[in-house]
Order: sequence, then structure tokens, then C-alpha cells
Amino acid sequence: MSKPFNKQPTPERGWIRSFGIALLFTALPLFVFGASSAHADDAATASTDDAPAAVAVPTDLPGIVAAFADADFDTKSALIDQLSKLQDAHARLILQALLDGHLESRSSDSAVFIVAEQGDALKLTNPVTGESAGDGKADDFERIRLNNALRKTLKVVIAQAQLADADAKVRIAAVKEMRRDLDESTIGALRARLAIEQDAKVKHEIAVALALGDLSASDAATRLAAVKTLDGEAATDVYNALLPLLGDADGKGAESDANVRAAVIAAVHHINLWRGFYSVLDTLFFGLSLGSVLVLSSIGLAITFGVMGVINMAHGEMMMLGAYTAYVVQQLMPNHIGLSIVVAIPAAFVVAGVAGVAIERSIVRFLYGRPLETLLATFGLSLILQQLVRSIFSPLNRSVTTPEWMSGLWQVNDLFSLTYNRLYIVIFTLLVFAALLLVMNRTSLGLKVRAVAQNRTMAKAMGVRTERIDALTFGLGSGIAGIAGVALSQLTNVGPNLGQSYIIDSFMVVVFGGVGNLWGTLISGMSLGIVNKLLEPYAGAVIAKILVLVFLILFIQRKPKGLFPQKGRAAEGH
Repeated sequence: MSKPFNKQPTPERGWIRSFGIALLFTALPLFVFGASSAHADDAATASTDDAPAAVAVPTDLPGIVAAFADADFDTKSALIDQLSKLQDAHARLILQALLDGHLESRSSDSAVFIVAEQGDALKLTNPVTGESAGDGKADDFERIRLNNALRKTLKVVIAQAQLADADAKVRIAAVKEMRRDLDESTIGALRARLAIEQDAKVKHEIAVALALGDLSASDAATRLAAVKTLDGEAATDVYNALLPLLGDADGKGAESDANVRAAVIAAVHHINLWRGFYSVLDTLFFGLSLGSVLVLSSIGLAITFGVMGVINMAHGEMMMLGAYTAYVVQQLMPNHIGLSIVVAIPAAFVVAGVAGVAIERSIVRFLYGRPLETLLATFGLSLILQQLVRSIFSPLNRSVTTPEWMSGLWQVNDLFSLTYNRLYIVIFTLLVFAALLLVMNRTSLGLKVRAVAQNRTMAKAMGVRTERIDALTFGLGSGIAGIAGVALSQLTNVGPNLGQSYIIDSFMVVVFGGVGNLWGTLISGMSLGIVNKLLEPYAGAVIAKILVLVFLILFIQRKPKGLFPQKGRAAEGH
């Protein structure tokens, strides 16, 4: 058998082989680099000799609009610049449509239109004349696309055009938009506008924008004047511009001039004070909105539990019925979302009120004076109602659309805003409370309810039909719970377990405020809502509720009848 060839190289051959390999690895990169350089030189020569001429940008509005269809990003930038120079009323509309993604080209002939969705079709507008151009299919059009650089350019260009708008609010918005990207062109435009601006608020906003630009000036006196101008401004961009001038924890990156640095420290301190103040206001507002929800969910219980002495564990399901009523009404009025919420309020009151009367007549009337059995019966009823809703609407949560007039924010300033839906709920709660006070104090029903609550035997002897009053009182409390459900549908999804989330809190509010006292319910509900929101940033949502519950337990130990206990014969029955 032949042996495998395994001849060891001699030292001379090993040296020669090593030298050859080193030479190969040295020459190969040089060869590749030389070849690529040659190709690059040839390409450069070819590009110099055969380079296409620069694309000519049209100067007239129809030509500019038509050129957008097939333009690349560089050409689009030039077209946008040319549009901004035109003194044409339609130019700004075209720029805004381009920014909003509403400028599209038709595939068949590359014609450009401003489009708006109208069902499955597109409503077309001629961008040059502003006249309607009929309808089209969405598949036949392609959006004129932008990159981030072009979007940024568009925002600045549109803002600069809006500086000359007749409406001062539009000019203020334009200045604030330009503040996000200050460069030589925007600063120059702002200085030119400041020289002719007459409105004091607009001039102030321009001064702030120019001061932000002067923070990077080389002259210390200019920077100092800029900081003094910005001192007291609560805007977030001002705070973010001043904060880096303090440097990091080691002082690196801080303002070099001592006077300017001291002014920056003072300005940041003042801004922090305002930020803390508005943060407290924001917390108080959310506390009031939460308190309003608690009052709405509790005020009906204050009647059935506080006045009648009935522990109604199905009270949460009355809120659930009201929320589902709002959902059903909205499904019946899909084209009138804003009106549907208004219609849902009386509808929910009737649905929940009728359910309350039925509960009182069929179950509760046989259990007066037996609170434990009433509790068990109404708890079982709550489970039945939940399952009934699951069978009709399915266990899935339902969403009730918030109307346009309840959507959005009321921007008070840069640090403080109010959400409209929560603001409306606070106002709505106060209106419901005022209406209930009128019913209880100014109507025959209210007088009879109070008479039965104080002395049932005497009221019956005076001719008051106590059984009828019991049913109406229970229906009134349940109807108000239904109205609370409509309000809750604007804050959370509607589901079978909606009422269970608020029933315990409702009893807490009624007991804390004083059994049967409507004013106590209002004050205790608002107080508990605010306390919850004040504790949440420090303790968290769950611990905050636990702390409130512990406080209530200790409070009830000292004052068993709550903040505002009933007096006289009305208190003897509790």
C-alpha cells in the first residue's frame, strides 16, 4: 500500500513560499485600488462630458403644479421654493395640501389635483383655479410623496407665508412654527415682520423667537439680553433652550459668561416655579373630573340608600344600562354623533328609571327593614343584569364615539390644557346636581320624598301614597345612575362589568358625605377625587385608593354619620 504524500518543505522552500504570499497580498490591494481609481476617473470624465443639463423649474403656477407629478425630491424642493415666491392666493393652499398629503397625480395623464376622501371616491379640486374637478377613484391616483427634509421645509415656508395673514392668531401660530427651526432665513423674515407688526401679542411672540435665536450669538451682551427676554416665558421650547446652558452635573457645557449664566439660572428657576404651579392645577382638574364621575355615580345612590335606607347592589348595573343606552342610540343615529349623546341623556334616564321602578315593585318592596336580605337580593339581580347584557350585546366591550364638540383640548397656555370631555363632565355633573336639588326642594315629589323619609307613618296618615313614593324615589335614583352611565361612556369603554368598577366608590362617597345629604355627596365626591389624584404621583393608583380607604375607615370610627349628618326625625331612622 502506498503511503500518503506528506513531504515536509525544506527551509529554503518555506522562505520562498512566505515571500510569494506576502508579495501577493501587497500587490492585490494596489491593483484593485488602481483599477477602481481608473474607473472612477473614467466615470468622472464621462459625467463631465455627458452630464445632463439641470432641470428647468417652471415659474408659472400651472407649470409648477404639473411638474410635481414626475419630480424627484431635489426638483420638488426647487418647486416648493418657487411656489413660495409666487404672490398667488392658491399657492399657500397647494403647499398646505402637499404637506397634508392631499396633492395627488392621476396615473392616466399625470394631472395633479387636490383630493379629499368622499366615501369610496375622491373629490377632486383643480389646484390652479380652486374649482371642483369632479370625482375620481382612489386607485387611479398616486400621492405626491415627500421626505422628512421636504416636510420640514414646507412647514417653514407655510409659516413664513402666514406671517402676512390678516388674522393675528394665524400669525402667532406661524411664529411658533418658525421657532422650531430657526435659521438665517426664518430669523430674517421675523425681523422684517417685527418692523411692521402692529399687534402686541404677535410682536411679543416674535421677540421670543428672536431671543431664542440670539442665545447662540457670539456676543455675551446679546445672549444676556436674550435670556432676560425669555425670563418668565413658560413655553416648553424656551425651557428646553435654556436648560442646556446650565451644563451637566459637572458643569460641562455651561454658559461661559458669569452674568449670562446667572441670568439663565434665574430664568430656569422662574420657569420651574410656573411649571410646578400649572402641574398642581392640572392635577386638581383631573381630581375634579374624577370627583365629578364619583358624584354622578353616587348621587342616585344617595337617594335610594341615603333617603330610603336600601342597600342597592344593582346600582352599578343601572349605570351600565345607561351606558348601553348611549351605545344603542348612537348606533341608531350614526350620522348625528353629536346629537346622539344629547338624545341619550333623557333616554338613559327613562330606561334606567323604568328598570329601577320595576326592581322596587318586584323585589325591594318586600324587603324594607331587612337590609341584609336586600343586599343579597340586589347583588343577585346585578349578576342577572350583567348576564342579560352579555347575552344581548356579547361580553365584548363596546365603544361610544366621542362627539367632535367634546373632543380635543382647550390649550390655556403652553403648560396647561383642559380636555373638553372631562370639562363637559364637570359642568354636566353640576347641572344634574342643581336639577336634583330643585326636584327635592321645589317640587311636590321632593316634598313627599322628604316626608316619607322623615316619618313614614305620619306621611301616610296625611294622605301620602307611600308605596308610590317609594317606587318613584327608587326610579329617580336609578334614572340618575343611568345618566351617569352616559357620562362614563365618554371616558371608558362600555361593558357588562362597567358598574362594578364604581359601586364600592359610590358607597364610600355616600357614607363619607353623610347618609341622605346631597350636599355631602357633592363635597365628599369632589374631595375624594382630588385626594386620589394628589396621592397618585407619589404612591401610585392602587396604593392611593388603599390610603383613601384607610382614611375613610378611621374617619367613620370618629364620625359614624359622615361629614354632614342628618338632624331631627330624618336621622332617627338611620
